Amino acid sequence: MTAKELKALIVQTIHEAIDPDYGLALRPEVEHELLESITNARQGKLISVEDVAQELGFT
Repeated sequence: MTAKELKALIVQTIHEAIDPDYGLALRPEVEHELLESITNARQGKLISVEDVAQELGFT
């Protein structure tokens, strides 16, 4: 194993230890929802915490 390969292995191991989902792909529908959420936020289309709490029945 070369030094470069060892370094890559260490970096990958650290990423996996911090985030067990590191390197996994998002399902297409989740990716779509995240991109839609980012677009809405950039356009100022936000939902208040109060509205979310009311919709979920917390208030």
